[in-house]
Amino acid sequence: MSSVKTDREDRPETRKLRRSEAGFSLIEIMVAVLIMGILATVVTISVIGYVDDARKQTARLNIDNFTQALEFYRVDVGSYPTTDMGLEALVERPSSLPDTARYRQGGYLGKPVLPKDPWGNDYVYVFPGENGAFDIYSMGADGRPGGEDNDADIVSWEF
Repeated sequence: MSSVKTDREDRPETRKLRRSEAGFSLIEIMVAVLIMGILATVVTISVIGYVDDARKQTARLNIDNFTQALEFYRVDVGSYPTTDMGLEALVERPSSLPDTARYRQGGYLGKPVLPKDPWGNDYVYVFPGENGAFDIYSMGADGRPGGEDNDADIVSWEF
């Protein structure tokens, strides 16, 4: 009588099945994590460029809104706010205005708070301006005059 192996573990097809069900090796997992890291880096770099552009565009839009509001202010009151009054004059009636001045109830921006630039700094307002009736600008990401790229000033007289 020949000895017949009836134990399933000794069958070659069972051994192959166990190897394929063993899962991923450490190297395979590390390669997958590395690939995901590279993809995340590429996506992040791409998105950062859009975020910076969006901040610059937001600053331009805010300056444009200030410009329009200042024109309405001038029509109602008779002159632009002084540098000392600043852009705050667009959201709150300056105490130095005569009682006869027609100041729009609720201000000129439609909001009770003056927005800051996209980098969290105040916009700069100068009247009379060196480049027009008034100058409004954001000093960019660095919050200092001048600069390049994201640190560049965004100014009312360039658009």
